[in-house]
Amino acid sequence: RMDQAPLLVRNELPAQGLRLAALSGACYQCLYEFLVFVPPSNGSLRKPGTAAVMVDTQHPLTLLLNGSVGDRELCKIQYHFGEFGNYSLVVKVLSTSTKTVSCDLVINEGPINSYLPILFAFLVYMGTLAILIVGRLFMKIDPVRNWVYKKLNPRETDRLINSELGSPNTTDSVSSDPTPRLWSTASRQRLRSLDTFRGLSLIIMVFVNYGGGKYWFFKHESWNGELHFPSALFSRFVFIMGTSISLSLSSMLRWGSSKRKVLGKILWRSFLLILLGIIVVNPNYCLGPLSWDNLRIPGVLQRLGFTYLVVAALELLFTRAGTESGTLEMPCPALQDILPYWPQWIFILMLEVIWLCLTFLLPVPGCPRGYLGPGGIGDFGNYPNCTGGAAGYIDRLLLGEKHIYQHPSSSVIYQTTMPYDPEGILGTINTIFMAFLGLQAGKIILFYKDQHKQIMSRFFIWSIVMGVISAILTKCSKEEGFIPINKNLWSISYVTTMSCFAFILLLLIYYLVDVKRLWSGAPLFYPGMNSILVYVGHEVFENYFPFKWKMQDSQSHAEHLTQNLTATTLWVIISYLLYKRRIFWKI
Repeated sequence: RMDQAPLLVRNELPAQGLRLAALSGACYQCLYEFLVFVPPSNGSLRKPGTAAVMVDTQHPLTLLLNGSVGDRELCKIQYHFGEFGNYSLVVKVLSTSTKTVSCDLVINEGPINSYLPILFAFLVYMGTLAILIVGRLFMKIDPVRNWVYKKLNPRETDRLINSELGSPNTTDSVSSDPTPRLWSTASRQRLRSLDTFRGLSLIIMVFVNYGGGKYWFFKHESWNGELHFPSALFSRFVFIMGTSISLSLSSMLRWGSSKRKVLGKILWRSFLLILLGIIVVNPNYCLGPLSWDNLRIPGVLQRLGFTYLVVAALELLFTRAGTESGTLEMPCPALQDILPYWPQWIFILMLEVIWLCLTFLLPVPGCPRGYLGPGGIGDFGNYPNCTGGAAGYIDRLLLGEKHIYQHPSSSVIYQTTMPYDPEGILGTINTIFMAFLGLQAGKIILFYKDQHKQIMSRFFIWSIVMGVISAILTKCSKEEGFIPINKNLWSISYVTTMSCFAFILLLLIYYLVDVKRLWSGAPLFYPGMNSILVYVGHEVFENYFPFKWKMQDSQSHAEHLTQNLTATTLWVIISYLLYKRRIFWKI
């Protein structure tokens, strides 16, 4: 099977059998998992005892061999097995007098390089990009452009040439239709970097949700630590949602909408997002009526909807006229995008205090106070039913075990049996904090409009501040910090780390797209303009052709990668076509 390799254990010890156990390098403070019992050799027939087992190839393993007599540890081997390799572990006595045992790992057949499909896909996409860039450069040459237009549509050649020379007829025809002019004006006013940022996060999210080629690093981290691709995606989406809230509310109020009317729109949009989320996250509606007994309540869109409600209402409540235009006098001009909104910061700090108190002080039956672990075989198996600590307990208490996610990412490595929802109630507090930091980025753009150096320097400063806070909270360690980085829990350190990267990424995209205009944002700009449609569409049509088809070899990374990249690319093309037809699904 994929991500596995066969291991044949040969026991040449005549007196005792062997117990083989394994520990994954990705499993922190875990118990060894028993794999197989190997019978002793038959001394009279000189036939060794054998047993075969499949071992994981995603992470390094520590193999532990204990003898059946006295349960004595015979040997311990650390090795990273390769996918579809074939291995033998030979256990024999080196010296009968000292009873020294040797364990030799033999490679019978070398593993395959399962990462070659990624390299091939990268070269294909880079080659396609290079062709498009070269073609775009050639189209700027007048003879080449005119020749292409002539070949594509000979009847339009004269009109196009006249258009390039400034034909009066063409000018009149354009001026007679005001729609294109209004559209181009709106396009210039809209910051393409924000939609590009959103599109980048969304498209990678779609690719990961479709399977990511079944590679382990395109899956969510089992618990603490390493930030895989998926760990950053939802947080970036939340961040840029906060940025968009600042810009959109400012625009609506500037155009004369009353706060009461804007609040109504906020409530309606939040309701629709939550409703859509419940429908999308429970796909068994295709098989018949939904049963309340197993209806999952939390989800991505649900959390986005509630976060949007809180952050947008908070911004609407404390927005004052004249702050963005700079007409109000500030005691510290360098903090003019922060000081007028001090009530918002107090509210956010209060939410964080609530998160800290609930996480570290709430009594959880059968679990130590402040437990942040995965349960299962983690923490040496002492707290198997404590997955997520207070966060998991609150969800199970208020929502019920059957109404939350049943297969958390920790179930594979840590073998947890308790349901746990990464989009649960307690983590929503820090999601609000993440969106609020995005809101701050939007305020920077508003306060320092067209002052590119000011905007970028403040993005950089915020990134440094968040990075320093993360370093303190985590002690620059994966597991040993005060509050480890954990996407499942949406810990504070996770939010500060992700916002650090989000500010830097937004700075880079803003510089390339809106400042220097070295990049138009395409093709990521197009799904960013239709984010709700792309997200809901990819969830609803996930199992339908052409987004999915029957594979010839379901155990091949190459086939999974091809299918997942094809499906993701199709959504980019769909969003491009919708953009060209000016079709946008807004809630």
